[in-house]
This record gives sequence, C-alpha cells and structure tokens, in this order.
Amino acid sequence: MTLDATDKKLLVLLQTDSKKTTKELSLKLNLSVTAVYERIKKLEREGIIKNYVALVDKSKMEKGFVVFCHLKLIQHTKEFLTKFESEVIKLNEVLECHHVSGDYDYILKVLVKDMEAYREFLVTKLTTLQHIGSTQSMFMISEVKNSTVIF
Repeated sequence: MTLDATDKKLLVLLQTDSKKTTKELSLKLNLSVTAVYERIKKLEREGIIKNYVALVDKSKMEKGFVVFCHLKLIQHTKEFLTKFESEVIKLNEVLECHHVSGDYDYILKVLVKDMEAYREFLVTKLTTLQHIGSTQSMFMISEVKNSTVIF
C-alpha cells in the first residue's frame, strides 16, 4: 500500500493522540468524517495500524529504573537462538529484546523498580535462562528522547 500525504498526516495525528474522534481528525485534515473513518479502516486492514495502546508513566508505576542489558550466548546455533528467544519473551521485566550484530548477540531493555529489583531479576530470572554466556548491564541516567511516532 502506498501512503499519500493525507495518510501520513493522519498517522502522525493518531500516533500523537489516538483518542481523537474522527470528527476532530476530519477538521485537522480538511476531510469528511466518513473519509477519515474509511482511511483509518484501510490502514488497520493493511496492518499499518497494528494496535491502539495507552502509554503509561513508568515512574508512577514504580518502574523507573531502566537497564540496557547486552547479552552473549555461548553458541550461535538456531536451536540456542530459538530457545533463548522463546524464554526471554516470557519475562515481564523485559520490554524489548533485539537480536543485534557486533560484540553481543542481544540487547534487552529491562524495566524494574530499582537496583535491588534488577539484581533480583538478573539472579533469579535472566541468568537462569539456558545458553547465556555473558551479560553486561548499562543503567539509564536520563531519558533524552522517547517517541513512538514514526514519520
């Protein structure tokens, strides 16, 4: 599907505030309510809009300690990769897991209450997963930019 300028503007508006009504969106886009509704439905059908979510303030949920954990597996076989990935997705503290190139195999974004909670997670959950060779943790000092808007 090719997106025109109006589709792109609509996507930015929805990514900024998905609770806007079709009437509010139609006023910003100079389209009819029906036209906006149809465009949104098309974007959903095509899988461009995957989901609607609420973004939660992590500090107000007592989960303000962000850790980027670099992880190396002991071997790079398909079996080890698949097993690790199937286990790591079950860990609620892991918000993101990226298979990367370079010195490490994966980068995890982990969210917990504090250093003590991270140590508990590391010792009782993460390092109990099979095939982990080593980990290196980096702790967020401050969040300079965090956006969910694409375009």
